[in-house]
Amino acid sequence: MMLTYAPRRVQCPLCGVRVESIPWADGGSRFTWAFEEMVAYLAQITDKTKVTELTGIAWATVGSIVARVVSRRLDPDRLKGLRSIGVDEFSYRKRHRYLTIVVDHERRRVIWAGEGRSAEVLGQFFEQLGEQGRAAIETVTIDMAAGYRKAIREWLPNAQIVYDRFHVQRLASDAVDEVRREMVRVAEGSDEARAIKNTRYALLKNPWNLTNLEHSKLAQIQDANKPLYRAYLLKETLAQALDYSQPWRARDALRRWTAWASRSKLKPFVKLARTIRRHFEGIIAYVRTRLTNGLVEGINNKLRMVARRAFGFHSADALAGMLFLVCGGIRLDPPIPTRS
Repeated sequence: MMLTYAPRRVQCPLCGVRVESIPWADGGSRFTWAFEEMVAYLAQITDKTKVTELTGIAWATVGSIVARVVSRRLDPDRLKGLRSIGVDEFSYRKRHRYLTIVVDHERRRVIWAGEGRSAEVLGQFFEQLGEQGRAAIETVTIDMAAGYRKAIREWLPNAQIVYDRFHVQRLASDAVDEVRREMVRVAEGSDEARAIKNTRYALLKNPWNLTNLEHSKLAQIQDANKPLYRAYLLKETLAQALDYSQPWRARDALRRWTAWASRSKLKPFVKLARTIRRHFEGIIAYVRTRLTNGLVEGINNKLRMVARRAFGFHSADALAGMLFLVCGGIRLDPPIPTRS
């Protein structure tokens, strides 16, 4: 049975028409808070189309309800007391449509999102923080995107930038693959090219994950292709340098690595050595803080799942609303109706 209640209205000569405030629904909404929280809870775990089938409301109404629940339940103090944050981008549509996402490492949740991925977009977040909030931030984890780095240096001159360890290692893996592909191209059509072509996973996987066959392939490369094996050793040595827990040891190891890479005669690694020298202190900061962008990447994966089950988003605002609902620390436990 559906219960209806029409809030009383009054017309004021100064304020215009005003509607009675009721303690169980928002003004302008046709649904109770309890119903809206149930809809938002369902939207956290399934797509909007399924929510409409379960609740009997329109697809667009689900989005409106999500926006109201997020506005009501999102922590208004989420930008206070920040000391360590992570910043990354999320591509939500083709043709370079991005969302900049900021997370709080200590509370492990999303605290801000803005359309775009430039220094100006991240500057909007820093402006909202205020001078006192910006002064309290000690560390910021990012990948090596120049736009974010520019904004951090402009707005947070005293904060330590920490470059994501796994992004640095991915650059080394990309360099190994570039060396391998170049060798395949040069030796195209030969037995050597075919042998090298089938070694990609053996070269890129962690040593402890290699199968017996992959170990055998690496041994063959060591005997027959010294430059490619040198690229593999450079990749693994870089990972070992970042494993040190003492910053001074990591600093020495990283300096030795950049010198070796510069002399390696492998163009991708010569280029990577220059990149690491430019970002040296931020990479060493990882050893001291052990902070990575893994939390942000995990949230990006959740957001990618949300976008996939919705078959994409046309609006950055709609995506941001779902982002806060799923990853913003909003906990919903509405009474789900069951059959007696």
